[in-house]
Amino acid sequence: MVEGMYPARFPLDGIQLELFSDDDMRAIHYASMEVFLNPGIQVSDPEARAIFKEAGCEVDEKTQVVKIPEFLVNRSLMDAPSRFLLYGRDKKKTVDMEHKGKVHYIPFGTGVKMCNYISPGKYETVDSVDQDIADTAKVCDYLDEFSYMSLTVSARDWAGKGAQDVHETLTPLAGTSKHFHHIDPVGENVEYYKGIVDAYYGGDSEEARKKPIMSMLLCPTSPLELSVNACQVIIKGARFGMPVNVLSMAMSGGSSPVFRAGTLVTHNAEILAGIVLAQLVQPGASVFYGSSTTTFDLRKGTAPVGAPELGLISAAVGKMGQYYGLPSYVAGT
Repeated sequence: MVEGMYPARFPLDGIQLELFSDDDMRAIHYASMEVFLNPGIQVSDPEARAIFKEAGCEVDEKTQVVKIPEFLVNRSLMDAPSRFLLYGRDKKKTVDMEHKGKVHYIPFGTGVKMCNYISPGKYETVDSVDQDIADTAKVCDYLDEFSYMSLTVSARDWAGKGAQDVHETLTPLAGTSKHFHHIDPVGENVEYYKGIVDAYYGGDSEEARKKPIMSMLLCPTSPLELSVNACQVIIKGARFGMPVNVLSMAMSGGSSPVFRAGTLVTHNAEILAGIVLAQLVQPGASVFYGSSTTTFDLRKGTAPVGAPELGLISAAVGKMGQYYGLPSYVAGT
């Protein structure tokens, strides 16, 4: 089992950044419940809308807006586990995901370029290819500092050939003995991912469900939409037993309010909507409370992931995950 770090266990181990009190978290939760009722969440996938409707949500098929009652959110949070395991092909590299305490570090992507060394002082930037995924998988496997592998770069040599995301699944799974976290899954191809994982277990789907060697990340579309792809990744991940990371990438001042508390409300509503969907499909489905939410650079029109605001938002998101008793996943450097 991979051992995580415990920040601020002792004064010299690190610091704790407390931006909001428990009362503040409660206020953000209640504000999110108001958002669920007005204006609601746009759910672009018909299957997901049907699932929400059957569970008692108000669904407008014309606008595709779903209004989620608070009791359904609370029930889903009760069903979602506060701890689950991310299995590696090497059992010793299995990761224990807890809602509070341990901190794990992983690489993050997905990049589309590689900076290649030519000679001292000379480098070239080229499109990343499938071999780069294999190489970074080996590096991740070697480094003890990484608890599991997240997709690092894209297989641009497979772009437009209809199987890029499947290669971005098979190559890292074959290249690392650690758990693999796919952060660019395609909803219509999740069955192929399942087939790869089942094959590892000799075709035993039940064993693959019990000991998932891969998980998936999906992003709501800010503000307040679950796209067709996001819904299908959530639905199929829950059905197949693959842990799902619902990760918002809201931009403060762009696709969410400029104030941190307001951004957290938008962020929280998007994440909870995905978590509710997962629990409606399969109560007890393993889910992350995820974030790559940052500020919006008004001068350059970009989302600076290295900005100080991201660190502040990530600290608040970690606190929010603890408030709900869910393992959290935040971007950062």
